[in-house]
Amino acid sequence: MLVREVTLSDAENFGYLTQQVEMTSDFMLWEAGERKASPGQQRKMIERIDADDNSTILVAEEKNHLIGFVMAIGGTAKRNRHSVYLVVGILKESRGKGVGTKLFEELEKWALTHQIHRLELTVVTRNVAGLGLYQKMGFEVEGTKRDSLLIDGDYVDEYYMSKLL
Repeated sequence: MLVREVTLSDAENFGYLTQQVEMTSDFMLWEAGERKASPGQQRKMIERIDADDNSTILVAEEKNHLIGFVMAIGGTAKRNRHSVYLVVGILKESRGKGVGTKLFEELEKWALTHQIHRLELTVVTRNVAGLGLYQKMGFEVEGTKRDSLLIDGDYVDEYYMSKLL
């Protein structure tokens, strides 16, 4: 498995990966089919993130096929440029196989070379696998966002988690 920064030529495949993750996850913000992003819009998003020295998208690739990603969106003010908010997605058939661990290991290397001190994310409290991965990677719960999301008619809480480097 190769973990690398996304490129403009990945735009269409990255869009497809995102759609597949959203279709097979109960815990992503966007529901299946809710996000409508064309390859052109994906390219613009990749360009925008690539232009920020404190933002990136890392993709996991296996046999020329994208199987997971971690998106790090850096703070835009001088006071929070050291902090990135993370979004993680892994194809259903690739979960539990070390993809998330590898993505986070490479993200930390990237973060250290880009003067990033704080990694933060939210996770639905009932997402046992995601919570386990984040705790394994050294993230700690900072608080609870009560009734943060509405999933299948139920309000669910999210943990706000962070890791300091």
